[in-house]
Amino acid sequence: MSMTPTNTPSVTSTPASRADHIRLVVADLDGTLLHDGATFEERFITQQSIDTIQRVHDAGYRFAIATARPVSTGLAFAQKLPADAVIYLNGALIDFDPTHSDFELLTGAKPAAEGHLVKIGFASTRACEVCRMFLAEMPTLKIGIVMDDVRYTNFDVSVYWKTQTWRYTDFSDSDIPAGLADKITIFPDEAQWKRLETLVPDDFDVHISEGTMWMLMSPQANKEHALRMVCDRFGVSLDQTVTFGDDTIDIAMMQESGCSVAVANANPAVLDIASEICTSNNDDGVARWLEEHLL
Repeated sequence: MSMTPTNTPSVTSTPASRADHIRLVVADLDGTLLHDGATFEERFITQQSIDTIQRVHDAGYRFAIATARPVSTGLAFAQKLPADAVIYLNGALIDFDPTHSDFELLTGAKPAAEGHLVKIGFASTRACEVCRMFLAEMPTLKIGIVMDDVRYTNFDVSVYWKTQTWRYTDFSDSDIPAGLADKITIFPDEAQWKRLETLVPDDFDVHISEGTMWMLMSPQANKEHALRMVCDRFGVSLDQTVTFGDDTIDIAMMQESGCSVAVANANPAVLDIASEICTSNNDDGVARWLEEHLL
């Protein structure tokens, strides 16, 4: 098991001239590109950000989204932007042809052409086994499996997301479809954190989102690995990328890139490792940085 770092030493600021070499722009959504909302579903992207990213794309830069969101809540933003690639579910699903993607294709309801999608996960039977193991130790743990944009959980997910498709389950093998699961999500209470850390199997990595939701994923399903795959596909070196983020799950991806930019509202650990800091998400910080450095 490995866990996303929470404290990383500062790095030297990247010279502004470095922007001259950028060929790929990668941005997180929540807390970074999106403005805050009263609920998860009310977070939004401004027309200023949409227009700026379109101008950047028209100027010859490639653009990619890297989000923890599943297809159901991330696709709408991908469709508003000139995305050359979309990294969903923190890297468990990578769409290399967003222009020709829809919900059915991205969730496996219809086939995709070779090379269109990359999915990185683990067997649903293994996911069930791990969930049962956790619950044997902590019967009150809120836990679920995400698979093809359906959440199979032992709790009502509408507490957190109002529009997610979900089903109650006891995590029996017959209760979950056979196939490749994307991740296990857990909402531990404060008293469960330390015990949970000791129980995570070695074949999973842990990512913690917004300080509350634990995500157990394949060690290859993460934003930094997805960034490398996108760079390889587009023939871009990591040194030619600029990444924008706000949460600890963005740190490794940002450290891989040539230039990392944290929004001012970012987690302190993200601010510590960023090459540069732009204004906050609610001030369209990503768009302002792109306008200043690339346009």
